[in-house]
Amino acid sequence: MRSTWRPSPLPLLILLVSSCVSVQSSKTNFVLMMVDDLGIGDLGCYGNTTLRTPDFGRGGGEADSAHRGSEPLRSQQGGVSHRAIPDTIRPVQRHQNKGKWHLGLNCESSEDHCHHPSNHGFDFFFAAFLHYREVITVSRGLLGILLSLSAAVTCLTVGFIMMIPYLNCVLMRDHRVVEQPFTSENLTQRMTHEAVDSLERNSATPFLLFYSFIQVHTAMFASAAFRGTSRHGIYGDAVHEVDWSVGQIMQTLDRLNLRENTLVYLTSDQGAHLEISDGGEVHRGSNGIYKAGKEVDEPTSNMDLFPTVVKLSGASGPEDRTIDGHDLMDLLQGRVDRSNHEFLFHYCNAYLNAVRWHPQNSSSVWKAFYFTPNFYPDNGTACFNTLACFCTPGFVTYHDPPLLFDLSRDQSESTPLTPSTEHAFHSVLAAMEEAAEKHRGSVEPVESQMSALNLMWKPWLQPCCSTLSQLCQCQQDQ
Repeated sequence: MRSTWRPSPLPLLILLVSSCVSVQSSKTNFVLMMVDDLGIGDLGCYGNTTLRTPDFGRGGGEADSAHRGSEPLRSQQGGVSHRAIPDTIRPVQRHQNKGKWHLGLNCESSEDHCHHPSNHGFDFFFAAFLHYREVITVSRGLLGILLSLSAAVTCLTVGFIMMIPYLNCVLMRDHRVVEQPFTSENLTQRMTHEAVDSLERNSATPFLLFYSFIQVHTAMFASAAFRGTSRHGIYGDAVHEVDWSVGQIMQTLDRLNLRENTLVYLTSDQGAHLEISDGGEVHRGSNGIYKAGKEVDEPTSNMDLFPTVVKLSGASGPEDRTIDGHDLMDLLQGRVDRSNHEFLFHYCNAYLNAVRWHPQNSSSVWKAFYFTPNFYPDNGTACFNTLACFCTPGFVTYHDPPLLFDLSRDQSESTPLTPSTEHAFHSVLAAMEEAAEKHRGSVEPVESQMSALNLMWKPWLQPCCSTLSQLCQCQQDQ
């Protein structure tokens, strides 16, 4: 599969909160589920009538729109430098991580596991590291360069590159590699079984389960039971399978009588992604327009999850850093009718791409773009000429003044406003730029983990279930 532009991030956030979640103590459980590149317009609870997704809407809880920029894929050398779960929460909860972990693994050796989830607050772990072999490909341009070298160097280099997918597609249980390269076709089935088993084993004590789905992004796949079940090819089949998986988890919570003291948070890491198969077939999700009768009250952010979990667990958050998110419980329980996010900032890679402003005492929701990708073909939503839309000069068009939209009147961002069509044009942009400058000043620069040195393969950091000479191959009993 090939990547194209990921549209303005519009992930789905569904919060299923029972009437009893007013208790804020260590007895609260958390089930956090994140789908990869699911479009908000792909779900029946948001008006889609062509995909069957009954389990995404189970429970009928409050629904909000969440916004979060795409984060870069981490190599095995990269990783988070802080604890993902603060120590103040860990003593009162058992934390389990299922699905995938793209935040690095090793620092100095193949067994130090410095970036492993167990070093960032998780007690149990079953997930895939790095990427899938179907999506790691060799570009034609690179092959052309290699072929210009000597035959021996070319053979060695091409052979090594072709091995990378097998080296990097790692499935681990806690600290042990159990499958390499992993088989993706039935991976969601296995992950779901693991998640259900975790709920059953930990039902007597407070827990936090984080399930990060590998679907529905590249490389697209679906288990045999779901292939051919949708009108939308393999993408729709994958959505059906994820819906089934969510249903299995919700049914387990019901069966174990855990629903009344469990916060279930379901989101996507970003909006729908357009995929192009090697044969040229196009698959896409829908970022859609919210259908009539589907009310979305307030924009929130995935960053709000952290302070919400901290508050409900009875813990206290860190005080040595700025926390961008806000506790959602007052909003969800109707004690307030406005989100604390007056401004939201959208990033393309490391670059501030857009600013959203929901002024107090106003129904307008303004959004200003500082740059947009150079789409190909023109007026499209993808970059077919470069296979992926990039965020750097030469691949984007900068806008001065920024493109301005009022999402309360133009949710699809189809018609930019001008001074002649919006009398508040200049004052709105001035207020947004002032907020953007304040935001930029609050962001502390960090060393890039995506440098050429960090991205370079280092054999001494390679996780391997056998030996490199045996091509690091093993298969889990399935």
